[in-house]
Amino acid sequence: MAGESLNRIDDTVLVREAQRGDRAAFEDLVRRYDQAVLRLAMRLTGSEHEAQDIYQEAFLKAYRNVGSFRFECSFYTWIYRIVTNLCLDHLRRKQVRKEDAGVVVNADGEEFSVIEQTADDRPNANPERDLLRRELGSQIGRALEKLTPRERMVFELKHYHGLKLRTVGEMLNTTEETAKNTLFRATQKLRGALSGVRGDARGDVRGGDGARRGQAI
Repeated sequence: MAGESLNRIDDTVLVREAQRGDRAAFEDLVRRYDQAVLRLAMRLTGSEHEAQDIYQEAFLKAYRNVGSFRFECSFYTWIYRIVTNLCLDHLRRKQVRKEDAGVVVNADGEEFSVIEQTADDRPNANPERDLLRRELGSQIGRALEKLTPRERMVFELKHYHGLKLRTVGEMLNTTEETAKNTLFRATQKLRGALSGVRGDARGDVRGGDGARRGQAI
């Protein structure tokens, strides 16, 4: 906790120096948050090229507007707000949804890993299971498309970046309660869209195993 407070104090000093025209101070802020900003943009856009563009635009916008920064929130929250708003605009314009979703919630309220949906090229890989993973990956991709850009943003910030809903609300210029309601809608949509995924997966796996046992007998 003390480390976080010290970090914020350091940010405040750097921001004030940057507001007085000290470019080196702003560069220090960039170095402090550049990787976090890039990771966030990558997570939200799913594209390294687009993430790089948003990363550059975010810090350019921050540099141009640092003079109007009023210390009502931390610099960390402010720069994340700029990035999330840029990503929201990007998603609204292109309506592009990445299929790599990391972890989502199934109908039972349990986390479901999409990383496991990738093809397994090992010599002993099970082709039936690999096909199942691909089919599930398609279902999850369609489920994510049902989210609005704002719902997707809140879901990403909460579950992938571990941010508190209060912070998410600040970043999106809204209240904690609104962010909570948005997260609830996103989760409900995903649960509804994936309601049959878990049962189908278990049934197919059991059926495949049973058939193999029957052949062995």
